[in-house]
Amino acid sequence: MTTTPPQDSAGPERGTPGPHDGAAPPGGPAVAEADPATAEAERPGWRRDVTVFLTGQTVSLLGSMLVQYAVMWHLTLTTQSGTVLAVSSVVGFLPQAVVSVFGGVWADRLDRRALIIGADATIAVTTLALALLMMAGADDLWLIYLTLAIRSAGAGIQTPAVGALLPQIVPTSRLMRVNGINGTIQAALMLLAPAAAAALYAGWDIVAIFFVDVVTAVVGIALLLTIRVPRLVRSDADAPVGYFDDLVAGFRYVAHHAFVRWVLGLFAVVFVLIVAPSYLTPLMVVRTFGDEVWKLTVNEVAFSVGMMLGGGAVAAWAANANRMALLLRSTLVFGVLSVAMGLSTNMWVFFSLMFALGLAVPFFSTPSTTVLQETVEPEMQGRVFGFVGIVMALAMPVGMAVFGPLADRFRVEQLLVAAGIALFAVVGLAMALPSGRRSIAAAGARATSDA
Repeated sequence: MTTTPPQDSAGPERGTPGPHDGAAPPGGPAVAEADPATAEAERPGWRRDVTVFLTGQTVSLLGSMLVQYAVMWHLTLTTQSGTVLAVSSVVGFLPQAVVSVFGGVWADRLDRRALIIGADATIAVTTLALALLMMAGADDLWLIYLTLAIRSAGAGIQTPAVGALLPQIVPTSRLMRVNGINGTIQAALMLLAPAAAAALYAGWDIVAIFFVDVVTAVVGIALLLTIRVPRLVRSDADAPVGYFDDLVAGFRYVAHHAFVRWVLGLFAVVFVLIVAPSYLTPLMVVRTFGDEVWKLTVNEVAFSVGMMLGGGAVAAWAANANRMALLLRSTLVFGVLSVAMGLSTNMWVFFSLMFALGLAVPFFSTPSTTVLQETVEPEMQGRVFGFVGIVMALAMPVGMAVFGPLADRFRVEQLLVAAGIALFAVVGLAMALPSGRRSIAAAGARATSDA
């Protein structure tokens, strides 16, 4: 039931303090550690821990994705109401955005592994309760809404803890590769989950999928319990710090850390702008190329296969690549592909562009996560990834609130072209900002020194 990989409780050896005054952090291959023996000496047994952790998270995530598809289909088939689907989206996203602010603080104050387990267990119990109630004949919409809200709140606790845990069990130089592998796994699940959910939903019903989700959560928790996570040692451990002091410190950290602010801003704007190609393309396919189901299927499969291959490429090739260069170049590629899709008049060319878009996504998402893991101090990572969770939870609804109504007034092709042009402007602005120039310069200098 997780959406992002956790990171173990890094001890004081993990990462040097990042600049709070806006100085640029490492943007290239932050710690180029090409010797596998060195990585093994840095964190003995890390490969086993990462394998067990990613296996547990994969199983748990599969259960969550099954529920996501099943609930969407169930509400669509039983209500055929756009309002019901809109409400389910709000209750499925908004609690995560709100709770992430506090979840990030908890991830820096408490045992991150325990937080992940607690959130997963709470979600599982809630889902089990809904399954039992539906078996007893209760089918009120408010029960489903409440369950979605609790699951979303659990993700708000879980996601920052997951984002702050991985650097503790992975050597710094291996973060890019491990994040790339995880992205490949998630893309593969995007292909598997809809088919599995459809088979379960058709053969049984939504209650059966709820029970499967509970089982996958138990498996994920059991595997996570086998991983030893060292206690996080804070640099301010001798000073009594209250919860709200940590909360305020998190806001101040992001506000005053120019590089973190720059990455989060870029992440948010790009996320909003890629809503058009990623969520409106099915509408374009139906309007322009026909409403056959197989065409919609090819559209989704092309994107998912591209993401899966892109994640593998990042893991195999880009581990030591300049993070900042990847971020900016992939954003430019998003812009080019968005414009090309808007101008495309051939269906198979369009599907090829969707594949290319999926291929490019890991070259943006993986380095953006990795550079934050490499830069932010271990005791601040929970709060920073709390803000990442807020961005992820709000960017898609905000993007759809903008592009959705526009799609009823303009052709989707026009919106794709506009989104692509806007992405070009984003890259120009990101490079023009002082924090952006300092970050890019530092990345280039680091890449040169490590070469």
